[in-house]
Amino acid sequence: MSLFKASIIGAKTINLILYTKSEKCGMLIRRGFSTRELLKEAYCRTKLKCRSKKLPRDVNPKGVFACNELDLSEVKVYGFDYDYTLAHYKPTLEHLLYNLGRDILLEKYNYPPEILKLEYRPNFAVRGLHYDIEKGLLLKLDSFLQIQFGAVYRGLTPVSTEEVLKMYKNRIIPIAYVEGDTRTHKASRAKMVHLADLFSVPEMGLLCNVAEYFIKNHIDYHPEILFLDVKNSVQSCHPIMHKIVAQNVEEYIRPNPELRKYFEMLQNSGKKLFLVTNSPFHFVNAGMEMLAGHDWLEFFDVVIVNANKPKFFTEVSRPIRVFDKNANTHIWEKVTSLEKGIIYYEGTVKQLQDLTGWSGHQVLYFGDHPYSDLADVTLEHGWRTGAIINELTHEINTLNTRSFKENANWLQMLTQLIEDHQDYKDPEALKVLGEWMAERDFLRNDIKAVFNPQFGSVFRTYHNPTYFSRRLFRFADIYTSNITNLLNYSLTHTFYPRRGVMPHEYGSYFV
Repeated sequence: MSLFKASIIGAKTINLILYTKSEKCGMLIRRGFSTRELLKEAYCRTKLKCRSKKLPRDVNPKGVFACNELDLSEVKVYGFDYDYTLAHYKPTLEHLLYNLGRDILLEKYNYPPEILKLEYRPNFAVRGLHYDIEKGLLLKLDSFLQIQFGAVYRGLTPVSTEEVLKMYKNRIIPIAYVEGDTRTHKASRAKMVHLADLFSVPEMGLLCNVAEYFIKNHIDYHPEILFLDVKNSVQSCHPIMHKIVAQNVEEYIRPNPELRKYFEMLQNSGKKLFLVTNSPFHFVNAGMEMLAGHDWLEFFDVVIVNANKPKFFTEVSRPIRVFDKNANTHIWEKVTSLEKGIIYYEGTVKQLQDLTGWSGHQVLYFGDHPYSDLADVTLEHGWRTGAIINELTHEINTLNTRSFKENANWLQMLTQLIEDHQDYKDPEALKVLGEWMAERDFLRNDIKAVFNPQFGSVFRTYHNPTYFSRRLFRFADIYTSNITNLLNYSLTHTFYPRRGVMPHEYGSYFV
């Protein structure tokens, strides 16, 4: 069907424009305007449509989000990790770990004394990045193992897209390079390390600071040696960090007055509670006394410290032992039952299940790490899982800003406009399309930078989920920013995942 429209050009000439739909090529043919004018008008119409759209509602920063349907009425046993799950740390802890690790680099590994002047940059890195131990790069990958250009750093300096492509030959990294190859007779080691927990953030900060110092001072260094030295320095300072934090918990741990209420709700409803943490008892005890009271042990039916996850979930032969909290050591006697009020040490998930009878979907375990906390218990043991992701608060508050919503809406519509008109090949059209692409790139970078100037959102690259997100969504049935957000839901609540839009469903009538 044809449509006639009067249009004024240059305020003098009135042309009659004929619109027809070509059956052969599916393109809109317009007579009377140049291609450039046609595209400009399409842009203006799309812009007006975007401005008329109602902005999406705010997301609740305290919401609980479902990746998989979870009926809490089926859950009889609630398990918890400690660090960044029950205890949320202030930025002072990141500074402490950074400073302690930096000191060990000097004292143990004889690094140049000038690195003492390198201060921690708290907003440089985000969780979920990869470090290429061969090339010495910190970078962000999406769920398809594609590099996010503009989020690749050597030290504190961004690496250009041209240099990245020259090094990797492709924007997609082979899976064996990222995760290692176990298919061959002799398994090959991964060339990248995924930094998936919040304790790795100050580690990344120290790594990049020292690398930047070496580069700026023209000091040759081996990226893998630097990585191992920094990793060992930060990890070996954890016992020192534990003592310092235990002596002054208020300086390092965020108060959470709702935590005791949540434990009481579970206990009063007849639920069983257990704690499995890699941290030592004196450290956990100091934090839990602040968070839930001096009688916090009364809430838990089983407490296991120094669990050494993920080995706790994967090994079968490591015996569980009683920990004498007064003597600060474990006891040699064989454990034949798990009793309330007794502290246990090491062990395996098999022994925990055998001695308690807790198994399968009746257990819901919360942790902050998609691998060491959640992967094995859901894949091997059928537990239900919940991830506590501290960064959600910042991410959702950013999503809720008016400027972000407007930019995100316009980015979607501009991308569709480009897709619909990309087959024009004449020079005028290509020039306009280039302008649109430049605006799209600007918008994408602007949306990225509001989360983190260097690496953007923890959960998303420009348009795909991150590598971290994909694993989070695979191994967590639900996720939220704080365990106490569950106080807003009954213990019979069912969390339903939202129907996601698959690419072939986009624009269909039921979406």
